[in-house]
Amino acid sequence: MVWPLQRNLWGVLTMARTGTGYFDRKGNFFKSPRDATASDLASLLGQIGEGESLAPGIAHLLLERRGEIELLFHEHDAMVGEKRAAKVTNIESADRGKVSSISGRPGA
Repeated sequence: MVWPLQRNLWGVLTMARTGTGYFDRKGNFFKSPRDATASDLASLLGQIGEGESLAPGIAHLLLERRGEIELLFHEHDAMVGEKRAAKVTNIESADRGKVSSISGRPGA
């Protein structure tokens, strides 16, 4: 078997090495999944602020606080569900007193 060789910075022949890399949705290479995900989050956030965007820093903060953020969204979804259920209940109870069936109508 022939081993692939390459030259390092000083011109010395060395064996090729393998490594693991991560890519964001744009195809940019990153050494860690955290950095690739932060890049995708920053892209979703877009340009924030004037000059250099604040989005990359915010993306890293979102990853750091992920558990807390997911809990907030879970609580938000529960509140929205409760509000929706209350609205349906209010509509149904309001309609009960105002709607009556017409039984003497032909074909009904």
